[in-house]
Amino acid sequence: MRVVAFNGSSRKEGNTATLLRRVLDELERADIATELVTLGGQSLHGCTGCRRCAALQTQRCSKEDDVVNACIEKMLAADGILLGSPTYFSDVTTEMKALIDRCGYVAKANRDMFRRKVGAAVVAVRRAGSTHAFDTMNHFFMINQMIVPGSSYWNVGVGLEKGDVEKDEEGLRTMKVLGENMAWLLKRLR
Repeated sequence: MRVVAFNGSSRKEGNTATLLRRVLDELERADIATELVTLGGQSLHGCTGCRRCAALQTQRCSKEDDVVNACIEKMLAADGILLGSPTYFSDVTTEMKALIDRCGYVAKANRDMFRRKVGAAVVAVRRAGSTHAFDTMNHFFMINQMIVPGSSYWNVGVGLEKGDVEKDEEGLRTMKVLGENMAWLLKRLR
């Protein structure tokens, strides 16, 4: 089994990465292979609405000039997908939104190719706005007919500066439980 996590933060080793790693640690303890992909610093742009993915039916975006098709390949090869983003103006980063829009459009255009995979969202936040960011990522899972495990609270960690989420005991515990629940679900679906 394999889970791929996408970090939508431009801070490679920031709070979002810390939270995602907490989830991945639990998955690895359950003998599930993991990979963390950082979107920040990569070439990534939004969907143009060309609809060529629907016409071509290749499980790829027709735009070949950025990392989206590599991300789609990683999602297809995985049993589970984690999306993580810091909160930018009460939503996800533009990198995460581009990933969601393009991967989601390709998936829907290719007979719901992520159907029945396990998916979970993780949010880093300074104070407020995390609920909308969490909701944005969960919409990707829901419209793609994916299965979303819960945790002991919303999958949110609080912190502004790098490392601040390490002080959020409830947030870290939530990530641990999310990883445990995701591992349990993946094994039951197997």
